[in-house]
Amino acid sequence: MSSYISDRQARQEILSAALRLYQRGLVAANDGNLSLRVGDDALWVTPSGVSKGALREEMLVKLDMKGNVLEGRWKPSSETKLHLRIYQENPEVRAVVHAHPPAATAFAAAGLPLDRPVLQEAVVQLGAVPLIPFALPGTQAVADGVAPYCRSCRGALLEYHGAVTWGATMERAWFRMESLEQLAQVSLHLKTLGCERVMPEATVRELEGLREAWGIHPF
Repeated sequence: MSSYISDRQARQEILSAALRLYQRGLVAANDGNLSLRVGDDALWVTPSGVSKGALREEMLVKLDMKGNVLEGRWKPSSETKLHLRIYQENPEVRAVVHAHPPAATAFAAAGLPLDRPVLQEAVVQLGAVPLIPFALPGTQAVADGVAPYCRSCRGALLEYHGAVTWGATMERAWFRMESLEQLAQVSLHLKTLGCERVMPEATVRELEGLREAWGIHPF
């Protein structure tokens, strides 16, 4: 595992990813939150109640791994417990992205996971995306729900809520959110067509075997 990135780089990467979330329509109003780990006991997180299209560097908050504020004057995201739990469960993870992408959130609202292999790129880049049962936002129950999947998956749907992805870099976590929404959109189109074909299991295994050759990292 590479060394942690600097505070300055982390803040810049969060701002860039947050703006892309907003521009791509993967969040609305003040939705969503992002974080980046910068040390064994330190991470930067977006503030509560601020549009991801209007974030400024001074709004970001630095926390320790117990959620105590180390730097910053703004209130940290209400979903901080979710971010902290993912980092605690999987030390390879350095970045977490939580958003409300429309198609993926439709699956979450319908109580449907995105675990059917219908798209080559999603199999290779993302894998199966489980559904986490509903819990009140900002509670420990949300964090507890995602805990079993932090090592075996790269993202999850939150019932009636949205989606969360993670990775060893902000770029990977962001790309996985984008890939998750693409998978959801394709899945919706397939339902509209009345065709929900899935890949043969042997094909799925072959595609999974391409990850290392293609430089797709586990996290």
